[in-house]
Amino acid sequence: MTDTARARRGLRRWIRRGGLGVGALLVVAGGIGWGVYAKLDANITPDEAAAAELARYEKERPTSLVHGAQNILVIGSDSRAGSGNRRYGQDSGTERSDTAILLHLSADRRSATAVSIPRDLMVDVPDCRRPDGTRTKPMFAMFNYAFQMGGSACTIRTVERLTDIRMDHHMVVDFHGFKEMVDALDGVQICLAKPIRDKAAKLRLPAGKVTLDGEQALGYVRARKSLGNGSDTDRMDRQQRFLAALVHKVQSNDVLLNPVRLYPVLDAATSSLTTDPALASLRGLYELVRGVRDIPTERVQFLTVPRESYIYNSNRDQLVEPEAERLFQRLRTDTPVEVTDSSGMHPGSPRHPARPDEPSDPTPPAPTFRGSTAAENPCG
Repeated sequence: MTDTARARRGLRRWIRRGGLGVGALLVVAGGIGWGVYAKLDANITPDEAAAAELARYEKERPTSLVHGAQNILVIGSDSRAGSGNRRYGQDSGTERSDTAILLHLSADRRSATAVSIPRDLMVDVPDCRRPDGTRTKPMFAMFNYAFQMGGSACTIRTVERLTDIRMDHHMVVDFHGFKEMVDALDGVQICLAKPIRDKAAKLRLPAGKVTLDGEQALGYVRARKSLGNGSDTDRMDRQQRFLAALVHKVQSNDVLLNPVRLYPVLDAATSSLTTDPALASLRGLYELVRGVRDIPTERVQFLTVPRESYIYNSNRDQLVEPEAERLFQRLRTDTPVEVTDSSGMHPGSPRHPARPDEPSDPTPPAPTFRGSTAAENPCG
């Protein structure tokens, strides 16, 4: 049997096991199926430098406590490098983590919890390797300093020190890739309580149901100073609402079951990704998402790490304790996390307080954190 025949036989086996998504695309591709697979596979950039740096500090990294649970750090990069990103500013040679989300997938794959980490959160950043090979000194600084100085490895080590949670994988997505993916989906629908007129974000949107294209979506999730109350918390809430709408769109049958629509989405998504080597292949990504595709939207949760204004600078953030540690402990041990919207209880409060005439329950209530789920529909 030739190498080509073996490759095609292995591809057919992977398609049979892989379900509808990529498999449907490759089947329709017919004779050029292997070429399509190879193109998508080659789109993903492996983060070899981060892998080497993390291996250097393996002994100090947390240990995974629950077999099968997965923690993935998703970093949105504000890199200006590349033709698609130059309009957002000059390339200074460094990047910043415009968005950082700790995504926890439960071991039974019945829930997914996405925790936003504020870029202005004051944290202990370890000594890290710069792109030029020199090293920074440990310092207490804003969270996004870690990515700016030491890239994804420095960010991962900072998050692990902050949370004591082992990061199993990481992904970095840039501006251009985000826009292309939204456009490949033919836009994502959101609902606005009032019109948006924002020159800085280049947004002019009416109230009500609006389908955002890639450029509009980027402005919507990145705008900070002139939308909402101007806080990073408000911006993260918008990002979470958009991600919930994105989940709805991607799960819809007209995307996942339509190879003509699926290919550009996969092409855009994979082209925008830099990941740890274990995920840097189409098969690696598929193995990760295979068990989560059937998670009900009410168990796809979004929240922000409990935070408040930093005591020495109101324009910075600090963790609220012990609520933050309660959250981290539940993620470490793969214990269910409950969320409620802003009209519900504060973080750490019981979700359903007992009435005075109800018998007391000796079991302490699970802490509840302010957040939302992908099942919530702001359009009513």
